Amino acid sequence: MAEQAYEPRMKALYRESIRATMKEKFGYSNEMQVPKVEKIVINMGIGEAVADSKKAAAAMKDLALIAGQKPVPTKARKSIAQFKIREGMVVGAKVTLRKDRMYEFLDRLITIALPRVKDFRGLKGTSFDGRGNYAMGLKEHIVFPEINYDQIDQIWGMDIIVTTTAKTDEEAKALLTEFQFPFNN
Repeated sequence: MAEQAYEPRMKALYRESIRATMKEKFGYSNEMQVPKVEKIVINMGIGEAVADSKKAAAAMKDLALIAGQKPVPTKARKSIAQFKIREGMVVGAKVTLRKDRMYEFLDRLITIALPRVKDFRGLKGTSFDGRGNYAMGLKEHIVFPEINYDQIDQIWGMDIIVTTTAKTDEEAKALLTEFQFPFNN
């Protein structure tokens, strides 16, 4: 008896209904023309780590919990005396999610994290870059269920960039709307 492979909920949703809806809406002649989410990049700037390297380690640990994989530290390219930054210092962390991990993160972001944001009125529908990619920022990383509020020493903000294969912003917005992204306009 073959074992049933686990498939993330959002991936199944895309395969079973979103692809057909998009094909009908935009009149694609081929399944491969239908845009899909390619990757999600989560970036966390750690400006306070300049004074304390333990904060950089704590932020990277939190990002690893949120993303489910090890983040890559981003280092300063130039020294800036006013900000007490030297070349090569860790000033941030980023993670690129693809495939199943990406769909799992997307599910947690839409169903759990965004509804927990204080005074949330929906995502700006204008934050597309012209090539079908969507960028958003979160002020607090504590909205994710993986973060234990009692064990954090500082609240970090993060940027989340959703990269799609869509050619236009209209197609990308339609795709993300099908994934239940809570756009406010």
